[in-house]
Amino acid sequence: MKAVILAGGKGNNLTPFSDTRPNPMLSVAGRYLFNHCLSLLQKSGISDVYVVVGHKKDKLLEEVHQHALNGLNLNVVEQKKPAGIGDAVMQVRDKILHGEYFLLIYGDIVTADNIFSKTQQSFHTFKSPVASICLPPSNDMFGNVFLNANMKITRIIEKPKGDNLGNYVLSGVYILPEMFFDLLQKNKRSMEKALKELVDGEGLRASMWEEDWLDIVYPWEILTANQIIMDSWEESSIAKTAKLESNVTITGPVQIEEGVRIKAGAVLEGPCSIGAGSYIGNNSLIRSYTAVGANCSVGYGVELKNCVIHKDSRIGRLSFIGDSVLGENVDIGAGTMTVNRTMTWEPVEVKQNKKTFKTGRTKLGAFIGDNVVIGAGNTIEPGIVIPPGKIFPSNYSVKNG
Repeated sequence: MKAVILAGGKGNNLTPFSDTRPNPMLSVAGRYLFNHCLSLLQKSGISDVYVVVGHKKDKLLEEVHQHALNGLNLNVVEQKKPAGIGDAVMQVRDKILHGEYFLLIYGDIVTADNIFSKTQQSFHTFKSPVASICLPPSNDMFGNVFLNANMKITRIIEKPKGDNLGNYVLSGVYILPEMFFDLLQKNKRSMEKALKELVDGEGLRASMWEEDWLDIVYPWEILTANQIIMDSWEESSIAKTAKLESNVTITGPVQIEEGVRIKAGAVLEGPCSIGAGSYIGNNSLIRSYTAVGANCSVGYGVELKNCVIHKDSRIGRLSFIGDSVLGENVDIGAGTMTVNRTMTWEPVEVKQNKKTFKTGRTKLGAFIGDNVVIGAGNTIEPGIVIPPGKIFPSNYSVKNG
């Protein structure tokens, strides 16, 4: 069976990270979402993969090239203009043979276990089109699903309103027949209408996913995705070329990649990960659920807590980065503090795109885009979103508004 990964979307509410990358190129637990997806596909026995690219395609194309010799047959198809999910699916119409079924995947979903294998099992049981469904913490943002006792989907409401909510939502994984392209064409490339016609016609069965699942919509959910993956780790992995000096303390599962250097006195509290070629300075504290990307530098006495740091970033000595996400090539000066709670311990709100979002989190730091430079001695307020390329001088308070 062939797999189709929709990897060209731009998350409108994922600023500042979606400004410079497609959603599948977000990094969680030390790997891009795209790589997590490919790994699960390989484990489920699928090797023929079509990747539909669009927004900021060059970044993803670089990663596709990295997988050229790892046993996957990766093919790239471009959606020239952003025209919705149905239009993205139509880009692979000529790649699927007559009568063939294909696995369709939304490239920004996160699961620790193999949702693709589970969906395939359901397909072989029902011998008919299948949609994976799950029970999310909140169901008002996703396509709601209603079923009968035989696991047959009876109704899909793509944009539910008011009390018209089902218990289950579509989880972004389908096994669909080649004739689905005809339904898309008939319905002017509307994914919602084509799925509804499939439900009313041939039928669509539900594959129940009962493990953790997340569709990343907001930047703080990158931290949730990171935790979902890291909670699945049962043992540590330390590369042979990693160099750990004396008096380095490690507790819990950690993943330390090739060429990492960790200086004396550093403490790593798993689960956490350190990317290839990174440097961790003396007496640094890397706390649970921290992912440091490749080729990063963490200075003397830095404390990192529950944060995701993309590759090529630098954090100066005696800084604290907590409950935050840093993009690529971010430069944080010495003695910088991300404040991760309000004075009253009320949930932190995030302002972006002229909207204010209630996160429900009492601990939340900053979201710092690619290529940002923050001078030494800065204090960054909770819930700050910093666009890519911004530069802040030393001894400057970064505030909301």
